[in-house]
Amino acid sequence: MASYNRTKRIAEEIKKVISSMLISGIKDPRITSMVSVTDVEVTNDLSYAYVYVSILGGDEESTLLGLKSAVNFIRREVMRMVRLKSMPELVFNVDDSY
Repeated sequence: MASYNRTKRIAEEIKKVISSMLISGIKDPRITSMVSVTDVEVTNDLSYAYVYVSILGGDEESTLLGLKSAVNFIRREVMRMVRLKSMPELVFNVDDSY
């Protein structure tokens, strides 16, 4: 139970940091302003964080490529803001649930 609460808390912190970065911090022209983080799921061993994004308007494929190319920058910023011994690998996926 404690592990579930910890991963949930870490997922929320990662979601907050990436959401604010999408508003102000990523200068890749492929990433449109209509991208928002809908959910983050962190594995129990903290090796992966699956980041689900909603892309409204623009090209989904191009935006996803922009996020994937900026993953090291995003990961470094998240690591700076969320203090963890090891930072999970970020995996971006499009959230089609809307």
